[in-house]
Amino acid sequence: MGEKELIKIACDFLGGNKIFDKPIFGFCDCEDEYFYKLKDHDIIGDHFKLPKQWLSEGKTVISFFLPFNETIRKSNSVDNQLPSMEWSDGKKNGQKLLNDLSIFLNSYLTEEGYKSIIPSMDKSFYNEQKIKFTSNWSERHVAFACGLGTFGLSKGIITESGMAGRFSSIVTELHIPKKERKYKDVYEYCTNCGVCIHRCPVNAISIEHGKDHNLCANFLDELSEKSNPLYGCGKCQTKVPCEHSIPK
Repeated sequence: MGEKELIKIACDFLGGNKIFDKPIFGFCDCEDEYFYKLKDHDIIGDHFKLPKQWLSEGKTVISFFLPFNETIRKSNSVDNQLPSMEWSDGKKNGQKLLNDLSIFLNSYLTEEGYKSIIPSMDKSFYNEQKIKFTSNWSERHVAFACGLGTFGLSKGIITESGMAGRFSSIVTELHIPKKERKYKDVYEYCTNCGVCIHRCPVNAISIEHGKDHNLCANFLDELSEKSNPLYGCGKCQTKVPCEHSIPK
């Protein structure tokens, strides 16, 4: 079993869905030195769990990205203040579909004889328990390690299929050759064009300081309370050069 088979299995599972385009996959050795760097307090912190702390037999980290389709992306480019109904629905139901795909792939690997685990769905996973806006497993940092892309000014990951979408990952006993990281700098794919700055409804992004997570989180909380069933925002991921590709 390798990359091509996993992609085919995922595409077959997602076939006919009205939320995501074709998924992309990245792979990284569980012992990759980058994971150890994530324990630095300037990046995530010591509470970040290494792949082998999730699964001692682990050999490979599989990261995958499901990009939102054009209909959902374009719907969210109209109003600069509120997320579209399509975006809200895509984020909510898209996350459920992503979880279902993660469980399906994890079960498939297990049935093939390879111990596997989905860190973000494990009972020991947590968000913000020790340090705000961090967790003990970061899908974005894992995606970077697995060669899927680099960070942008808005702190999302810019992949070959853009930034607008959802990430998940699996730690598995199966060995899959790592995907080459075609970048060296953490922000290499970001051109600092500043378009996401003007897209943000609450001015939470700046060239000088990047993204203010507090401003962003407060806005999302207020939006959830006042505009139910609207959910999420995604303005910094849509109508920007990195929406569906790596900007030139």
